[in-house]
Amino acid sequence: MRLDDDKLSEECGVFGVFLNEPQQDAAPVVYHGLFSLQHRGQEGAGIAVVRDNVIDIHKGQGLVGEVIKHDVLSKLKGHAAIGHVRYSTCGEDTTENVQPFISRFKLGSIAVAHNGNLTNADVVRELLEDAGIGFTTSSDSEVIVNLIAKNYKKGLEKAFTDTIKFIKGSYALIVLTADALVGARDPNGIRPLCLGQIAEGKNGGKHGDKGGWILASESCAIEAVGGTFVRDIEPGELVIINREQVISYSFCEKTRRAVCSFEYVYFARPDSIIDGNDVYHSRIRAGEILGREFCVPADLVIGVPDSGIPAAIGYGRATGTPFGVGIVKNKYIGRTFIYPDQLIREKAVSLKHFVIRSEVCGKRVVLIDDSIVRGTTSRRLVALLKSAGAKEVHMRISSPPVCFPCYFGIDTPHRKDLISNATNAEELCKFLGANSLAFISTKGLLESIDAKCNSDNPNSCGYCLGCFTGEYPIAVAGGAQ
Repeated sequence: MRLDDDKLSEECGVFGVFLNEPQQDAAPVVYHGLFSLQHRGQEGAGIAVVRDNVIDIHKGQGLVGEVIKHDVLSKLKGHAAIGHVRYSTCGEDTTENVQPFISRFKLGSIAVAHNGNLTNADVVRELLEDAGIGFTTSSDSEVIVNLIAKNYKKGLEKAFTDTIKFIKGSYALIVLTADALVGARDPNGIRPLCLGQIAEGKNGGKHGDKGGWILASESCAIEAVGGTFVRDIEPGELVIINREQVISYSFCEKTRRAVCSFEYVYFARPDSIIDGNDVYHSRIRAGEILGREFCVPADLVIGVPDSGIPAAIGYGRATGTPFGVGIVKNKYIGRTFIYPDQLIREKAVSLKHFVIRSEVCGKRVVLIDDSIVRGTTSRRLVALLKSAGAKEVHMRISSPPVCFPCYFGIDTPHRKDLISNATNAEELCKFLGANSLAFISTKGLLESIDAKCNSDNPNSCGYCLGCFTGEYPIAVAGGAQ
């Protein structure tokens, strides 16, 4: 079990670069881009590059800096490259399942990096196996690379459109070929993907190169490598980048946009912009709305680091409650630090979070967090605050209760393990040991993201709320288990 098992876990991050100058090396750009997406996956990392029609790859388990060392990076030569950071939402946590995946076949080679989850992966895998195609991993992403390879004789564009029309679920997909970088986003836009540009003379600080293009899960990664954010890839859009042009296709009829609302709550880095909405300010607004909806008399408002802090700032602004730093986080304990049992994991929360006693002692404290999944961390933090002398601890959560699992690339516990599904707010408050507990309303969350609803139905507002409501934009086998 992981120390962060009380949080929904990130899906994965993808990053791709196509440089217009053949002699330039794309791998260092991807390397730095992946560092900016490390928050989306810490279990594995990899980079694939293409040069002279040959795709080379290096990948392994661990953080980007652990897997892609300097001597490895210096050998990854090529003008185009893709990379991936992994959290294992589908498939076992093994080196074989680390992306990108490569398929080498008679007509060439392709590499694929995928963020998301295919709801029909088992069906497609069985059909491909019946056709004589073998699999070496348990990842649904290998289904995608094998489908593309199977259809490649039809030509690049046709191979991709046929593949993505056949798969169901969520995906932000980046594919590397001998002469192109390709990106696609699922028809509902559940997983984010955006386009950036590197100006001439800006690649890695070198002058004289001809610039290039970037595809990335988040805009923060584009800016981190000196690129300029151009736009989001639209739901149901296919983009093909080569030396001549950037070509865009719509591969499906218009469907209901359903961007993952949890990107704004927790997953995305606060300096990213997703589908036109500033993540940091959406978290500030969530705190302001939470303050309007559930204000309580208090002397101090604090946030659980790091994602709870913007909402705490917003709550303080809306209610006039002084904002303070009452909890600090030990940044030297990684998210994937593993503990052998539940008891040790609960005690280990005190190794990750520390209370500043002088800040909270004798005060009525409002504690803001982004979500409650199992309740382990929240319960321990309340106890830590009270043992440090806090007179009262009132919990406020900047997302609605998480009552249902996600099927689209987020690692969530089974429904029975989600504490908000098993208890009402009063029971949960008692379990946590808090003086009061309140969650932002679904309407308030949508308002914080600046969602514009055309009706009273929150599912029409352009965001996936499945983990809160149990209503999903795509049919899932077995429903909300």
